[in-house]
Amino acid sequence: MNHDYPELTQAREDMRQQNELYQPSHFWDEASSRIVDEICTHGIERFRALPLPLGFFVPTYGTPGNSFTPAQRDGLAQGFSSEHPQAKKPQIALEQFLSGEASALADYRVLLAADDSSRLPHLHTFSESTAGQPVEQFEFDGRRFSRSALNYLLGMAMLKRHLPAGEVPRTVLEIGGGFGTLGEILHSSGIDGLRYIDIDIPPTSFVSQWYLQQAAGADAVTTYAMTHGQAEIEIAALTRLSVLCAWQIERLRGSVDLFVNFISFQEMEPHIVKNYLSHVARLGTRWVLLRNMREGKQKRAPGHLAGVETPILGDDYLDMLPGYELVERNVHPFGYRTVDGYHSELLLLRRKS
Repeated sequence: MNHDYPELTQAREDMRQQNELYQPSHFWDEASSRIVDEICTHGIERFRALPLPLGFFVPTYGTPGNSFTPAQRDGLAQGFSSEHPQAKKPQIALEQFLSGEASALADYRVLLAADDSSRLPHLHTFSESTAGQPVEQFEFDGRRFSRSALNYLLGMAMLKRHLPAGEVPRTVLEIGGGFGTLGEILHSSGIDGLRYIDIDIPPTSFVSQWYLQQAAGADAVTTYAMTHGQAEIEIAALTRLSVLCAWQIERLRGSVDLFVNFISFQEMEPHIVKNYLSHVARLGTRWVLLRNMREGKQKRAPGHLAGVETPILGDDYLDMLPGYELVERNVHPFGYRTVDGYHSELLLLRRKS
């Protein structure tokens, strides 16, 4: 069955008329077209179970995120069970490792240790929506979490450690918001006067818009259809959650407390990132929270979808944001150390006085 999404089609047609700065990067060019085809074939209601979203913007702890194929995962579990049928406890431990539950629990424990639940934004009340039919979601203390959710929750816990008493980020801008997880977290975080703005290219902008409508209700979300004809977009006039397309960042007017980018800048070329960050600075953003591969994204190779022409490193962000000072930078405890030498690093910057 083929599904028709006129707003997605319109957004992609509009994108083709924009400056190349707001077109899909090398990394995303072919992938985005294939993701559209997959969503239109199987339906957006299943996006968290489809192969291409799982490979590009719906991260998992288990397959495919841990690099085990389903056949390898099942073969290891079945082989161990056959060889050691009485070893029930090791079987459970192996299953927790292969499913990703052990890694998810490790991140959840860091979150519990790091977060001050008495301060806003409240992170301890969050439980993730099941919209999109997720293939992976873990429950701890009666609340649901995906890898995307725990990634953002750890980043926000790191930010909270540096916020002065009484300071709450009420206006949050994100570029490349995946399927809308940060917006969902902030919507349930107890912040009065919240305005979260996700800026992305279609199809991910369309997916996050749909997801946030399911998680928070349609009335809470300003969509691309509501703003695409506006020459200027006043941040103060937006609803709690908004999803804009990439080129609309030039139309934003107002100020921002916190800017967030998790992972997606590393998938862009440096001149594209520099343009986006110039607008982050233009909007007077006070805090900048980034998650990036410390060693940079792998370079593009023939026959492979993933890869960039010029990898972006952590120091590149510091050069692109001369009006900001580095507050914290780490792989542990809030990032992730990989087995293949590509380490997920968090950086927190603050606008200089």
